[in-house]
Amino acid sequence: MQVTDRQDLVTYDVVVVGGGAAGLSGALTLGRARRSVLVIDAGEPRNAPAFGVHGFLTRDGMNPAALLETGRAEVRRYGAQVLAGRGASAASVDGGFTVMLEDGRRVGARRLLVTTGLVNELPDVPGVRERWGRDVLHCPYCHGWEVRDQPIGVLASGPWAVHQALLFRQWTADLTLFLHTEPRPTDAEAEQLAARGIAVVEGEVSSLEVVEDRLTGIRLRSGEVVARRVLAVTTRLKARAGMLAGLGLEATDHPLGVGEHVDADGMGLTAVPGVWVAGNAADLMAQVVGAADAGVRAGAAINADLIAEDTRHAVTAHRDRASFTAGGRQS
Repeated sequence: MQVTDRQDLVTYDVVVVGGGAAGLSGALTLGRARRSVLVIDAGEPRNAPAFGVHGFLTRDGMNPAALLETGRAEVRRYGAQVLAGRGASAASVDGGFTVMLEDGRRVGARRLLVTTGLVNELPDVPGVRERWGRDVLHCPYCHGWEVRDQPIGVLASGPWAVHQALLFRQWTADLTLFLHTEPRPTDAEAEQLAARGIAVVEGEVSSLEVVEDRLTGIRLRSGEVVARRVLAVTTRLKARAGMLAGLGLEATDHPLGVGEHVDADGMGLTAVPGVWVAGNAADLMAQVVGAADAGVRAGAAINADLIAEDTRHAVTAHRDRASFTAGGRQS
């Protein structure tokens, strides 16, 4: 139920902050449950540079922007509203929440679903950011098929470098691991790399070589250029959790050491009652299909929570009516 209080603050059953796969899937579930839903979306999906979404059955290869456009149309069919804007902060108030947008607008919510995703903190190498999502990649399951059999480089930028190199070896036999500023592999790791035919290049990477808008090589600080068509990098993953600070929630270190996430249970419920998270804000390594699934689960959990609250209120009102009726008869 959508209501307006005496301060003209429009209040929804659920405000969803973030309009990606997780947020729209949650909104779809809640809309179909006849809840009033507002989705606040800044329009900055992490996969915007990618040419297509992959690993999503029936949507494989679909343009990310087209996927979201379709999703927005679907949630609107069930009465959910989509508002362009960025959630700046949230506060608890009168058993619910107030969400403040960056432009000063405010909305109320009985429950919050935060699906603001994450940011990839890229290695500080000139050219990496400019080529990100094109021929600088991070996930073989997202992009490996599209770059199969090409000369691929893996830039060592953390403890997962050897693991990533061994993964990408499944998609190409022409693979080079650039140690960059990382220490040499252990003896066991070196043996694994050698056994899989993965070349190892020492020396710091200084930049990427690009010719006619295509990656052609990796330039070392020494001046040497190693021909490569694709560069895989390991990124640090950080949940966009700034707007949750006013609720006492913040991103914490992920147990696998890959970045910072918002801790939640299996249905997305955080330590703050009434606040759920879904998608990459909670699960740093979820692909689009996994984020969508998390949004559905969170949406169902939120609806169940609202049903419990609605039922408590109904029982109280029922008892009050019964008491009033009984009192009237006695008088």
